[in-house]
Amino acid sequence: MTAMIFQASGGGGFGGFLIPLGLMFAIMYFMVIMPQQRQRKKVQAMLAELKSGDKVITSGGMYGTVNGIDGDSVILKISAEPQVKIRVSRAAIAQVEASEDAK
Repeated sequence: MTAMIFQASGGGGFGGFLIPLGLMFAIMYFMVIMPQQRQRKKVQAMLAELKSGDKVITSGGMYGTVNGIDGDSVILKISAEPQVKIRVSRAAIAQVEASEDAK
């Protein structure tokens, strides 16, 4: 009789292993994967809404004003006096500065 009890309790070990594993996956999804997806969507939306005249900061730390957009590259005006312009990848834009109208 004790052999049957031992076998019955031993069979539940695998199910007891899967439940914590599933819970760990769910926690990782809600704490890591989902926020990364939201952030990526925000960045893609910001890059899609770029237009001429926006003041931006590149991932390299350069401040400039968008002068034109050519596919996946952006032409930035980085100096007012000699009209210095550079071409950077659209993905290199880290953020768009808030305009004075929005403040």
